[in-house]
Amino acid sequence: MKSAFGVSALAIAFSLAGAGVAQAKTATCPNVTPAQIEGLFAEFNNAWATKDPATVTALFTKAPVLLATVANKPRTSPAEVNDYFIGFLRNSPVGKIDTSTVEIDCNTASRVGTWTVTLTDAKTSAKTDVKARYSFIYRYEDGQWKIDHLHSSMMPET
Repeated sequence: MKSAFGVSALAIAFSLAGAGVAQAKTATCPNVTPAQIEGLFAEFNNAWATKDPATVTALFTKAPVLLATVANKPRTSPAEVNDYFIGFLRNSPVGKIDTSTVEIDCNTASRVGTWTVTLTDAKTSAKTDVKARYSFIYRYEDGQWKIDHLHSSMMPET
């Protein structure tokens, strides 16, 4: 009788301890709307306008992935993202969203679609429109929505 009681008490204790662990792991999801996720692009475009790589890089997470249209090398650290934008921002990029689909999960959100990026040649001032596909994956990090993954690729027919 004692051993049956002891085993039952032990089982209840483990089960309660497990419930506490499960409760501790429950995530609190930030409230965000599709319109707010769409608004993050304006911040990104405005950061481009500063021509300051550090301002653009600050919009990315601590462990970003940047797969840029005009670069062969994936950029997977803030230093590499910053390095990419040092050269890219010389082209005075201005982005315009053409199509957009937003999906939101607990601490991540995505915005994918097509965009046109207008680049200006620094020497001739000639403008070039680059039509491309894009994927922005955002992560809620340190109380802010940051770009965790950005991929852009030119349209195949371009």
